[in-house]
Amino acid sequence: MVSFVLSLLALVLGYVLYGRFVARVFGPDDRPTPAVALADGVDYIVMPSWKIFMIQFLNIAGTGPIFGAIMGAKFGPAAYLWIVLGCIFAGATHDYLSGMLSVRHGGAGLPELVGHYLGKNTRRVMLAFSVLLLVMVGAVFVYSPALILGGMTEGVLGDAAVSSMVWVGVIFAYYVVATMMPIDKIIGKVYPLFAFALLFMAVALLGVLLLKWPSLPEVWTMGTTEPLTSQPLFPCLFITIACGAISGFHATQSPLMARCIKSERQGRPIFYGAMITEGIVALIWATVSSWFFYDGGAETVGSTAAAQAPEVVTAVANGWLGTLGGILALLGVVAAPITSGDTALRSARLIIAEAIGLKQRALGSRLAVSVPLFAVTALLIGYNIADAGGFNTIWGYFGWANQTLAVFTLWTVTVYLVKEGKPYWIALAPALFMTAVSLTFILVSDNGFRLPPAVGYACGAAAIAVAAAWFAVWKHRQR
Repeated sequence: MVSFVLSLLALVLGYVLYGRFVARVFGPDDRPTPAVALADGVDYIVMPSWKIFMIQFLNIAGTGPIFGAIMGAKFGPAAYLWIVLGCIFAGATHDYLSGMLSVRHGGAGLPELVGHYLGKNTRRVMLAFSVLLLVMVGAVFVYSPALILGGMTEGVLGDAAVSSMVWVGVIFAYYVVATMMPIDKIIGKVYPLFAFALLFMAVALLGVLLLKWPSLPEVWTMGTTEPLTSQPLFPCLFITIACGAISGFHATQSPLMARCIKSERQGRPIFYGAMITEGIVALIWATVSSWFFYDGGAETVGSTAAAQAPEVVTAVANGWLGTLGGILALLGVVAAPITSGDTALRSARLIIAEAIGLKQRALGSRLAVSVPLFAVTALLIGYNIADAGGFNTIWGYFGWANQTLAVFTLWTVTVYLVKEGKPYWIALAPALFMTAVSLTFILVSDNGFRLPPAVGYACGAAAIAVAAAWFAVWKHRQR
């Protein structure tokens, strides 16, 4: 628990100190934001800063900081280091700079930003890559909350399987409506309620941890704590815990809020702050899971240390928080993926519309882009349902694609900082590291080429060397 408390304090100090430094590097000013200069009543709308924060937090949260942290805890206390260092120096920096870069470019989506700084060919790749990732998010974030809700309503809507299918239909219908409507009509109204459930869950679990003060593996015992997974720490930990440390998906969501802020000075609490908040949620769940796996916490809820993420969530919520608390906690877990899934499809609509130059004020224009998106998403949902391993397959590729997207975003931000004569190392260091992580993972993982780890590590090291050399040559030519 000492490692947990120190990690919690580090995240808060990271926001106060390093977050302020990163904001000073970017240099927000008083120029009109896209919400003011390009207001259209649909996507470009000035909203209150507290509401923007709530939406941004829920947009980026998903099940990643919960499920990812739970499975990441099986790697032992190294999870603490990755959540803290990754969140402060990589994830929050990534989210803030990509969000503010979108503000400076009229609310541009990620592919447009990548194309502007890394070239038109890279833009084409990122356009297809981003839309594919967002559609996968829309599909998996229909299926995963439907399974939880199906279990909660079993016997009311039928058996668990029938109940889950009913919820799949309800959630997907909500996605269709939320994707099409102006952002302040549905998303702006229901997200504060979802945020309450998610934050209640985190605060309640934090209270249980501080009250019980369990004996858990500490960071300084990493060498002696036996991992509960056969996967190699590098690179698998850095893919497993993504949304609680760094996630490329966030860079596709930040432009939604870049189109809604009234002042650039709101950027640090909204973009950097939301990521730090997500890191705190991940830290809490990693600690709860560490207790669950390592110190008998599982016995208090009648489960085993071999439980998977959904089982841990259900057991902890019901066993530690009581009936009402458990319901609220589970609703928080359900709200997280739903509020990421609807904005994922909304982001996909805007990215495609931006690429083809189709304004989205008219309903017909929104339908022209959205109907094909809904059709592809429905096919992926059907694949999830028809194939028992479909969800795990799609989720595995999503994890790798997510971090690969972060690589492109970090390199984009690095190029921007160089061109502006600003301290580019704040983006370059995580860009090099995540380049190695993403390449190594696709080479050695079961979802990739399944090469021997030694080969993957050698290629990862070579990737850092090649990328660093490319950057040095490119930077020299900028003089």
